[in-house]
Parts: sequence; C-alpha cells; structure tokens
Amino acid sequence: MTRRFEGDKLLVATHNQGKLDEIAHLLDPYGVTCVGAAEMGLPEPEETGTTFVDNARIKAHAAAKATGLPALADDSGIEIDALDKAPGVYTADWAETPHGGRDFIMAMGKTHDRLQESGIPQPWTARFCCTLVLAWPDGEDLVFPGVMEGRVVWPMRGSQGHGYDPIFQPQGYDVTFGEMDRWEKNKISHRADAFRKFVAGCFDA
Repeated sequence: MTRRFEGDKLLVATHNQGKLDEIAHLLDPYGVTCVGAAEMGLPEPEETGTTFVDNARIKAHAAAKATGLPALADDSGIEIDALDKAPGVYTADWAETPHGGRDFIMAMGKTHDRLQESGIPQPWTARFCCTLVLAWPDGEDLVFPGVMEGRVVWPMRGSQGHGYDPIFQPQGYDVTFGEMDRWEKNKISHRADAFRKFVAGCFDA
C-alpha cells in the first residue's frame, strides 16, 4: 500500500542537521520544505524498540502527533553475521562512553575484539541497514527499508563519513565508506536505497 505525500511541509524527526540537510536536498525538486525536530522544539523520544522499524516508528509517530505534520524518521545500524547480526539496532549504544557522548573508535575496536573472540574467519560479511518511516497525524504510516551489503575489514581505513564507516567495505568496492567521497557514498548507501523507495512510493508518479 502506498499513500501519496500531499502538502508542502515535512517534519524530519531528527536533531542531526546533516541528516536534515540531506533529506531537504533530496526533496527540493518536489517543492517540499523540510523542518527539523530541533526547530520545532521537540524532545528526542526514548528509542525502546528492538528493531529498526520499531525505533523509526516511535520517532515518526511522536513527531507527527506533537505537531500535526507528516513526519519522517529513520533508524539505522550495522549487522555483522559473525556476531549474530549485532550490534544491529544497538549500533549507537556500542559507542556510548561512561562519561556520556559516543566514541566510535572505541566501538570499532570493541567490534573487532568480538570478531576475534568469535573465531570465525574473514570475510566478515555485514550490511548497513536503514529504515525510513513516514507517519501521518492520523496514525497511518509507510515503511521503506534500505540495505547496503558488504563486509567488516580491519584495520580501520579512512577518515571520511562517520560511525562505523572506516571498517565497512561495501560490496563491489575496494575502499571503505571511510575512504569514499561522501557524495559517492550518499549515492549507494543504505540510506540512499531507503530514500529511493520513499520518493518512488510517495512522490513519483
């Protein structure tokens, strides 16, 4: 089932300015103005879900209900097959430090340690996942999943991107996301895959 997006204003349920800019750029040709959760003074809801869909739904519905606007939210992470698809929905949690904030260098080190402990030889197949949820104030929503297959490599390579990008080598490439130009990465990433489905489902004829 699809539902066309009608109107000219979309609330993007994120406090991340980079993510907001990326979505605004994508929707610019459709005459849609994007506003972020921070601009609307919305708090960040607690992500208590156990799947990417659950967490994206929590954020999208909370924002739509609070503002009366259609709201788009995403949840994303990396699944590593040798670790039974961990960290998955807890990807950001693995980077949390005892003093607050997130340290992804530490998180990547922890990931490598666990892979070594698993005894499973390379290649360590993995995928980045992104689930977009568009929620309307009437409670209806649409779900758009995106995936980028690849593998975990070690040592870390590259300083571009963010999160686990320096240890993820996408399928069909010999560089990591951390070594890739961000515009090139944005064309092939898990988020780009989900965005394509979102635009095709809600905007394109």
